[in-house]
Amino acid sequence: MLNKFGPSGHGEAQVQYLDGDFRVISPGTFVRCAITDTRIPLDELKYWSVDLQEAYATPAAVLQRHFPNAPKPQN
Repeated sequence: MLNKFGPSGHGEAQVQYLDGDFRVISPGTFVRCAITDTRIPLDELKYWSVDLQEAYATPAAVLQRHFPNAPKPQN
């Protein structure tokens, strides 16, 4: 439910994570990954936890949060 026509901030947004969507509570241009602290532009936000109310930059960050003791993939 990102309102692209409302007022926008230039810093970190405060977001409520919902099932399949999110609501911007306080305007901003990005949120931070809970695992890596990477800035995630709101228009690129794809991964989050409704239960934990936190965002993730990548699928690997999601796995790291939910399975912290899992072995890391070998490259």
